[in-house]
Amino acid sequence: MLKDLDLKKYPHIYIAPGYTDMRQGINGLSALVQYQFRLDPLGEGSIFMFCGRKRDRIKVLTHDQDGYVLLYKRTFKGRYQWPMSEEDVKALTPYEFGQLMEGYSLEKSIDADAIKRIRKAGRIMAQAGEGGQSC
Repeated sequence: MLKDLDLKKYPHIYIAPGYTDMRQGINGLSALVQYQFRLDPLGEGSIFMFCGRKRDRIKVLTHDQDGYVLLYKRTFKGRYQWPMSEEDVKALTPYEFGQLMEGYSLEKSIDADAIKRIRKAGRIMAQAGEGGQSC
């Protein structure tokens, strides 16, 4: 159901990185959006996503013309690749939302050793270019 949402109706998709207490309902989550994230939980076309500690449950809070809507999903297999960075809230693109619902990670982490290898290779190539052949 979540991956089938018509994202044209929801141009603003926000994700709360890290863990959220899944015992919270509409009032608790809307207060979190309003006071911690400093966003309007009544914002038209906004989706706010939260994940529990086990990363097997997601709650989605939105507001339509009649009132709040709270969607809850629990997976039977696997876990969501939920971002755990310390940022307050992240805005997602529809593509990133789809990737998350398909089980892909949104974290853009690169192995620190890989960065060192890339920089070392760049230095070696630069040195080879400096001490290159002369005419």
